[in-house]
Amino acid sequence: MSQAKRKFDWLVLGPMAVVMMFCPAAFAQGGTANVAPNDLSGVGIDQNLQGELPLALHFVDAHGQDVTLQDYFGDKPVILSFVYYDCPMLCTMILNGLVKVVNTLDFNIGEDFEVVTLSFDPRETPDLALGKKRTYMSKYGRHGAEKGWHFLTGKEENIKQLTQAAGFKYTFNPERNEFVHASGIMIATPEGKLSRYFYGIEYAPRDVKLGLVEAGQEKIGSVVDQILLYCYHYDPTTGKYGLVIMNVIRLLGSLTVLILVSFMVTMLRKDRRAKRAASAHS
Repeated sequence: MSQAKRKFDWLVLGPMAVVMMFCPAAFAQGGTANVAPNDLSGVGIDQNLQGELPLALHFVDAHGQDVTLQDYFGDKPVILSFVYYDCPMLCTMILNGLVKVVNTLDFNIGEDFEVVTLSFDPRETPDLALGKKRTYMSKYGRHGAEKGWHFLTGKEENIKQLTQAAGFKYTFNPERNEFVHASGIMIATPEGKLSRYFYGIEYAPRDVKLGLVEAGQEKIGSVVDQILLYCYHYDPTTGKYGLVIMNVIRLLGSLTVLILVSFMVTMLRKDRRAKRAASAHS
């Protein structure tokens, strides 16, 4: 197994392992305790950067309406999260981490970007989705978010097509009647291409913001955000943005030249005005 693959596995499965280690009682009523190592062999998140999501797939929204994934794409970047609503702990931690990070952003759900949360348990109903939606609309609390954060359920074949396209792998433990899965969120472009992956249950506000700016193709974000994108590049191995020192040096060099040129132009103008004033008095 390569070093990058080992790092990947730790990033996506680490939070689950830590919770199992320190909070075993939390899983006693339907979590992922007592999961054998071989049960994790088909669990993880494989990056499919620039992969196209199957936008024609049909799902059911929290109000029981038939929708297609395409309904949520077109002009805004989209944060995509896979959970199941009856999950005893990890999925709640993923959603809590997601609502926490979007609350820190100066972008608004529904206005600047969309969020699509899909249950990968085909047995779950729109009523469960609606309950989750109400909970997280209350935690987010910004006007208009209910039109931008979508909680979906669907048929097994459609769920599998979407999760496979996104590289999200999970397995079902029939003995415990539970799913074993990894943790993370993804960002897709308005056209439905996977752009960024962020792992775990806590997501850095800077990383998510830059991911949305990049996926949004400069349609959202400020000039400062565009400058930050020049200095920070996404590392798919870690799922984070890292400082690119050479770009910083180039940027500082350009700013230095700009300041010197501005200073020289200002001094030349002052010198010309002084000469004109001297000529006028002579």
